[in-house]
Amino acid sequence: MNVSAQQGNILAPVAAYDAFAPYYGSYSETRRPYLRKIENIVIAHARNIRSLLDVGAGDGSRALRMARLANVARVVLLEPSAGMRAQCPQDAEIWPSGTLEISNAPQFEVITCLWNVLGHIQGTEQRLLVLSKLKKLLVPGGAMFLDVTHRYNAASYGWTRTLLRALTDLFIRADEHRDVIVSWQAGGQTIRTYGHVFTHAEMKQLFRSAGLKIVARWVINYESGDECRLPTSGNLLYELATA
Repeated sequence: MNVSAQQGNILAPVAAYDAFAPYYGSYSETRRPYLRKIENIVIAHARNIRSLLDVGAGDGSRALRMARLANVARVVLLEPSAGMRAQCPQDAEIWPSGTLEISNAPQFEVITCLWNVLGHIQGTEQRLLVLSKLKKLLVPGGAMFLDVTHRYNAASYGWTRTLLRALTDLFIRADEHRDVIVSWQAGGQTIRTYGHVFTHAEMKQLFRSAGLKIVARWVINYESGDECRLPTSGNLLYELATA
């Protein structure tokens, strides 16, 4: 991340979510239309499966809702933030680690990695390692659902900013210039952490390198939760399978 020395109050993602955890539930409600649309798409494609792994599960509410409505027999919450784990139901099955720390784990029929969790993994190499590890955790014929913040989401960022980003990308190929600072207002304070916003071309390259293929792609408006035809109208949700 090319972050200036003056921005020393920017927390690593896990530390940021530890601080943000008490406010996560109320903040999620402000994005309810978008989050519910994503969940409903997953539910429609993942009914009556035996196992689901939710990567970066937060307080667990989304994965547990999807599992309940899709009749999933076993749901595992993978969450490295102790603060977020404390918000999860006590009877939930929680793995307290990041993806790359998992060892000797079973495979899952469905894996979810939602709300730009991948964008909190720093660097293309680390993101590729995470996707490759998730591929190994997926049963043959299983499905992975992953949504990311779209760099060219003009509906959220406006056309001027989006066109400037597209122009910049013509001349600068390094993925690092797509890194951003994510800010949350919580409890009278501003919590800042690192993030990354993705292009579809970048995602295709990552999936290809990780041995994954795109089964389906949806564009979901971040404000309304509407499914859109134009990719500039929202964020990107992918259904993936082993290539």
